[in-house]
Amino acid sequence: MSEAPFWFDRALAEPSESGDVMVEGTSIHYETWGEVGKPGIALVHGSNAHLEWFRFVAPFLADQFRVVALDSSGNGDSGWREKYTGELLANEVAAVCQAAGLGARPFVVGHSFGGFTVLETGHYHGRDLGGLIFMDFTTAPPEQYVEWGMRAERDGVEPGRKTRVYEDRATALGRFRYVPEQPVKYPEVLAYIADKSLRQVEGGWTWKFDPGLFDYLEMGIDQRDKFASLACRSAVILGEESNDEGAFYADHMAEITGGKLPIFKIPGTYHHLTFDEPLAVAMAIKGLCLEWIRQDNEAEIAQSLKEVLA
Repeated sequence: MSEAPFWFDRALAEPSESGDVMVEGTSIHYETWGEVGKPGIALVHGSNAHLEWFRFVAPFLADQFRVVALDSSGNGDSGWREKYTGELLANEVAAVCQAAGLGARPFVVGHSFGGFTVLETGHYHGRDLGGLIFMDFTTAPPEQYVEWGMRAERDGVEPGRKTRVYEDRATALGRFRYVPEQPVKYPEVLAYIADKSLRQVEGGWTWKFDPGLFDYLEMGIDQRDKFASLACRSAVILGEESNDEGAFYADHMAEITGGKLPIFKIPGTYHHLTFDEPLAVAMAIKGLCLEWIRQDNEAEIAQSLKEVLA
């Protein structure tokens, strides 16, 4: 019998369907759960990651939602680009939502760097969305912003770098770490994610991500202003013990929204909270999205209740 938590085997046993869609010349891979026709949720991973970051979350949303998790370009089983932009990443999310049958006004969730992707998605497609959830991602005030991208210009890194190749798979698996490093609550999850992070190449095994993703990508000092001008609702979910610098500005987001933006921490979690407490993450996402659906249907609900009393 497995010593893993019950949700580990249950999530892996839940069937998902694979798909691919071309977005501006690059193939974008995704997985879906749940029935077409239910409200839609899209899940977006962080940097040097892939859609399996949500493998233990998505199945627990699928009873009430049509769910898709995608590999953004330069990650997972999607294609790579010569240069990446926030608009391209946003258009990938929009295209996947349509290809996966998420329906009108889907909700979009982004973890870590995926929060930037989701911010860009809201910036370019916000009027078509039901709401955004930033997971361990916050927007800094401009005076405190530090650019993550533009590495070729900012740091002088050499474009066209390759990831390290390991002679055998076991050695590569042994090198896998969460970034930033954090306690490993469930070794089975670490082993599963490590296995899904590798690809075979000439001479051995290497990681699936494109090391050049940040060479020319400018994330931008205007993130705070893009957040402030969003045309859709948003919320923030944080890891209680996260030490990721991208999650340090929740207080600023609360301040500029008059303390009314939904912001909360999930106890016992670090930056990779989808691995620490996936059920809590899933229920937090579900609760926010169901409440937003309720808000959008208040008149219909009120009418139905009147009919009960008639």
